Amino acid sequence: MVKVKLPQTAKEVAKQLEDTRNDLSAEIIKEIESVRESLRAKERALNHFSITFMGRTKAGKSTLHAIVTDDGWDAIGVGKQRTTRLNRVYEWKNIRIIDTPGIGAPGGKSDEEIAKSIIDESDVICYVVTNDSIQESEFGFLRLLKEKAKPLIILLNVKNNLRDPRRLEHFLQNPDKLFERDGQSGIGGHIQRIRRYAKQHYANDYFDIIPVMLLAAQLSREPEHVKKKQELFKASQMQNFLESIRVSLVNHGAIRRSQTLLGSTVGAIDHPNKWVNQQALIYEKLTETLKNKREGIQKDIRKAAKDSQDSLLQQIDRIFQDAIEAVPSFAEDHYNCNEVTMKLEWEKKLKALRCEDRLNIAYQEASKKFNKEVQEVLEEIGNELQLMSQIGSNDFSFTEQDSNNFRDLVRIGAGILGIAGTIIAFFAPPVAIAIGILTAVVSGLSGMLKSKNEKRREAVLNISTSLETQLNTQRQKTLQQAKGDFGKYSDSVTTNINIYFEELIAGLEAIATELEKAKINLSHNAKYLNRAYAKRIIDWSIEQYEPLTVQGINKTIAKVKRDFGRSMKIVTQSKVQRLKSLEDIKHILQEDIYFSLKSPKKD
Repeated sequence: MVKVKLPQTAKEVAKQLEDTRNDLSAEIIKEIESVRESLRAKERALNHFSITFMGRTKAGKSTLHAIVTDDGWDAIGVGKQRTTRLNRVYEWKNIRIIDTPGIGAPGGKSDEEIAKSIIDESDVICYVVTNDSIQESEFGFLRLLKEKAKPLIILLNVKNNLRDPRRLEHFLQNPDKLFERDGQSGIGGHIQRIRRYAKQHYANDYFDIIPVMLLAAQLSREPEHVKKKQELFKASQMQNFLESIRVSLVNHGAIRRSQTLLGSTVGAIDHPNKWVNQQALIYEKLTETLKNKREGIQKDIRKAAKDSQDSLLQQIDRIFQDAIEAVPSFAEDHYNCNEVTMKLEWEKKLKALRCEDRLNIAYQEASKKFNKEVQEVLEEIGNELQLMSQIGSNDFSFTEQDSNNFRDLVRIGAGILGIAGTIIAFFAPPVAIAIGILTAVVSGLSGMLKSKNEKRREAVLNISTSLETQLNTQRQKTLQQAKGDFGKYSDSVTTNINIYFEELIAGLEAIATELEKAKINLSHNAKYLNRAYAKRIIDWSIEQYEPLTVQGINKTIAKVKRDFGRSMKIVTQSKVQRLKSLEDIKHILQEDIYFSLKSPKKD
């Protein structure tokens, strides 16, 4: 019997899973580092209230930046695909105004990354769109803003060629006409479209949409229009936008800071937290699947071993029975032969019956049958795990680090398939049916007083009895040997597979444990930030601020349940007299906020 050797031993599997643990640890560290970078970005903005202009290329961001900062028109690119290549920052006292590169510019992926890099340290995002090209695709970027819980103002830049003197004169005669919401030429349809598209990605419609004519404001700053400066600026309706910024800064500046430093930081934790949670679920499910499958595999292998062994024993019995059935005719044909001749003839008879060949074939066929059934059992789970990896890889849309768990599914499945493919055929030692009968039998044929027929019958009977007795004895011995050898072989296969699965499950459980620790830590941090943010919302709503301490948070906040970027349910320890309406709170924070009082404990 040859011992089963696996190409992927339990130690090799354990090593692979250890590599996965290290990969996951590295990815978790990477995710945590992204949280730290977010915090560092917020720290950089601690001394400023930051307003960031974003939008597709040529929407008017740089023009807006120049108007608001009075930066001069040399800073605005003309006739280029990507007007602004880097984030341009203007600082005045404690205010920062940031102009970003265009989003969605041809070949401008790096520009979009540059724009994204400033989001964390922004308190308010002004997203610029134009009335001449309002497409759903340009609003997809708002999803990122919502993921980071950033307050949004949408500025609709109403475009009209006021460089034409006649159009400019016509515009100034009735500047409000271009801003009318109703009518065939009104902007109401544009605003409805903007709100519909933006809402799909931003999750709510609490944001303001402010129409302005940036070109009119720009003309008001040019020397040739100095006489109509005030008229042009008023007609541009830029004052509405500036007022919105003033309100956000003066009236809501404190809560905006809390949104940036506390509320949106949860978003930085939210992504790695979700990732770790999903990783934990995947490995828990995989471990549970393997545990369940192992029990089924053991049952199936035991059945396969019994079926194959029964088949082998039946074949052995049939071979010996064929030999026994050949004894009477052999005895009749050779009763009067001498010992040497009879032995040679018996060996010829056994060769003619192919007894030894048939026994070896029986062993091989039984082991092949067992191996085939074991392979089918292992291939089923191996293919199932690989299928899980293919299905799973379509269910998640994270970055390449998520290939770890799917790669493990493939590794594990392939490893199990590897075992199935290398269970080598059972090989039994050659079985020799050597019957030493002849000396005693032949020596008993020398009686002188018996007739010839009596001597023949007696000789035939003696030969038959001796051969049949020895054949039956050897049949029992061969059956016992086959039963023992085959049992050891099937036990060896089962033991190797069990060791493989034990190492596999232990490794997966270790990974799941590491993920659980990371999940608890991330959840704890997210919980603290949400509770701290909730405390600041309460302080702002009652217009009474106090230092943010754990004791103060616990005294005020009983529980917070947050669907990040969409809704927040705040349960307070005691009744709160808010000085702001719930609708105002929702509109300003741009998130569905709900308040409730903690239920009293029942005696």
